[in-house]
Amino acid sequence: MRTITIRPGEDSIRLGQLLKLVDAVPTGAQVKDVLFSGVVLVNGEPEERRGRQLRRGDVVAVEGMEDVRIG
Repeated sequence: MRTITIRPGEDSIRLGQLLKLVDAVPTGAQVKDVLFSGVVLVNGEPEERRGRQLRRGDVVAVEGMEDVRIG
C-alpha cells in the first residue's frame, strides 16, 4: 500500500486531485469518466464524487492500481 501525505497545514485532499497525483488518470477531464465507471473505492465503498474530501486514514482503491492511504 502506498501512502500519500497531505501537505502541512491542510486537512484534506479532493478525490479528483488524488487520482491525478497518483497517475490514475492522465488529465483532470478524465476523472469523471473513471469515477462513473465504478472502479474507484474509498474505504471499501464505491465513490463517484470527484470533490469527495479525503482525510488522513482514508484508503482509495482504483482497479488495477496499488491502494493509496492518505497520511
